[in-house]
Amino acid sequence: MSLDNFVRKWIPSWIREEGPESDVVLSSRVRLARNFVDLPFPHLASDTALREVIKRLKNAVEVIKNHPPYQDLQLNPLNEMSGLDRLILVEKHLVSPQFIENFRDRAVILNGSETISIMINEEDHLRIQCFSPGLELQKAWEEVNRLDDLLEEKLHFAFLEDKGYLTACPTNAGTGMRASVMVHLPALAMTKQIGKVVNNVAKFGLTVRGLYGEGTEAFGNIFQISNQITLGLKEEEIIDNLYRVTKHVIEQERTMREGIMTHGKEGLLNKVGRAYGTLKYAHIISSQEAMTHLSDLRLGAALNLYPQVSKQAIDELIILIAPAFLQKIMGQELGPEERDLKRAELIREKLS
Repeated sequence: MSLDNFVRKWIPSWIREEGPESDVVLSSRVRLARNFVDLPFPHLASDTALREVIKRLKNAVEVIKNHPPYQDLQLNPLNEMSGLDRLILVEKHLVSPQFIENFRDRAVILNGSETISIMINEEDHLRIQCFSPGLELQKAWEEVNRLDDLLEEKLHFAFLEDKGYLTACPTNAGTGMRASVMVHLPALAMTKQIGKVVNNVAKFGLTVRGLYGEGTEAFGNIFQISNQITLGLKEEEIIDNLYRVTKHVIEQERTMREGIMTHGKEGLLNKVGRAYGTLKYAHIISSQEAMTHLSDLRLGAALNLYPQVSKQAIDELIILIAPAFLQKIMGQELGPEERDLKRAELIREKLS
């Protein structure tokens, strides 16, 4: 299979496509946590109860598939997937790293374009997620809300009038919503303003996390900004708050980029040029080094310093160079040194 065909088959559409504010915002996600009223939370449930959760979801999906555009929803038990394919789900941001640690009696529901992902028996019975490219929080919210309504017609979720939806972790109770945006902030990082951004967004009930969410690092200057408060606010208020703060962060990043172009253009050209040269000609490259250079090159592409390189190609590479994806492309298990060789080979091909 050619690399282009592999990209079309394996990389979600919301990563491949360009959305609003894509020079800074890679994607938007809205997630809803839901639990059955008559079953214990997953961490307290028996194997029988966990299997009952999967059974109910399987039956519900068969009914929902009669409603466009959900005909291609598919339930995938984790224990029927290879370890490599489970890791790929994490690398595509479709499931959390914690979700695949214990894959027994767990499943994920996906649609064909992978704009929908429902984790079954993670921290909660259901974690319903919808993704959109760029800054499209409202679109992601409308899609996840529509799917949630359909599920609720068939399933009885734990809900109290004064507390909202009940969740395994009290911090998710109420709306059960986690909305997030994935942002690329190289200029704020270069000017050492990231700490200030983190502090500022916290004042609005938001938090900043790493590339793969809670407890992970921000490789390639890519961060996730999400809401912390789910109780006492309407879903629309959470979306609006995150949207407004994200717009402000975008303005700050663009201001820093303009400042660097005005007062340090030669240094920036050197940095981006070195990144391009290394990526295009290196024969051995680690994941961390590649992410650093891809971040610099993405900044250069956004500023039109390297018009021959598209942001989409870079965003695809960010996914393709991850360890599990590399091994999937090569069709074999690879050790760390072999991955560094193949990673460089793949990047050279993509940038050629």
